[in-house]
Amino acid sequence: MQEPQPVPTVRTFDPAPAAAALLRARLDRVLVFPLPAGIAPATEHEGAAVQFALAQLVSAGCPSGFKIGATGRRMQAYLGVDTPIGGFMRDADVYRGHAELPFTGFVRPGVECEVAVRLAADLPPGPCSFGQALAAVAEFVAGIEIVENRYGDVTALGTPMLVADQMYHAAAVVGDQGGVDWRTLDIGALRGRISLDNGFSDEGVTSDLLGHPLNGLALLAASPVAAAFGGLKAGQVVMLGSVTPPVWLSSPAVVTVEFPPLPAVTLRLR
Repeated sequence: MQEPQPVPTVRTFDPAPAAAALLRARLDRVLVFPLPAGIAPATEHEGAAVQFALAQLVSAGCPSGFKIGATGRRMQAYLGVDTPIGGFMRDADVYRGHAELPFTGFVRPGVECEVAVRLAADLPPGPCSFGQALAAVAEFVAGIEIVENRYGDVTALGTPMLVADQMYHAAAVVGDQGGVDWRTLDIGALRGRISLDNGFSDEGVTSDLLGHPLNGLALLAASPVAAAFGGLKAGQVVMLGSVTPPVWLSSPAVVTVEFPPLPAVTLRLR
C-alpha cells in the first residue's frame, strides 16, 4: 500500500508587520536591512502586498501615480537587478515642472533622468499590449525622480523587499507638455540629459528603456504592484525609468533634466 504523501503547507502572509517596519525605518531615518523571515516578503506578489499596506499607512491608498524602475540596461547593471520594479507615488511627493525642497529632508538622496506619462484612460491589471499602453497615454513628458539609497546590502535585501519599499522612490518632478505634440515625436529615440550646477552631466536615450519607454508602461500594468492597487487609473502619472544611472548627491544641488523638444524640468535641493 502506497504511503500518503505529505500535503504541502500553504504560506499565509500578513503584509502589515513588514509595512510597519518599513515605515518605522523611514520615520527613524535609518537604513533598511533584511527583515526577519517571519515577516519578510518572499515573492514579488508578497512584496506588492507589503507596498499596498505601506500605501495605506502613508495615506496613499489611491496614489497619484507610479514609478517603474530598472527599465534601462545601465540601471539594471548598476543596481544588480534583472527585472523592472514598480512603486506607488504619493500625491504630496509629486511636483509639476519645478520643485524646491530641503536637502536634509531626504536620506542619502539621488536624482534620475526620466521620462513620464499622464494617463488618459485606465489600464486594468493584467496583460497589456504596447498598443493598449499607447492608447492610454495623454501626455509624454520629462521628469526627475528623487531616490533615496536607504538600503544596506541591496543583494541581501532581494527583489521582494525592493518591491515592498517602492524601489528607492522618494519624490518626483514631472514636466508639462508645453504645447509639444508628443505623438509627432519618435519618443522611442529621444536623447535625455541630466545636469547639475556643479558642472556634472550625463546622457542617455529612451530606446534603452526596454527598447521603448511605453514597454515599461505595459509591463507595469501587468505587474503584481498594479494588481495590488487595482490597476492604473486615468489621470495618474507614471515615471517610466531613467536613461542614466542615479546621480547621488552629497550636498545641495540644482538639477535639470531635458529631453528636447519636451520642456525641461528642474529641481533645487537647498
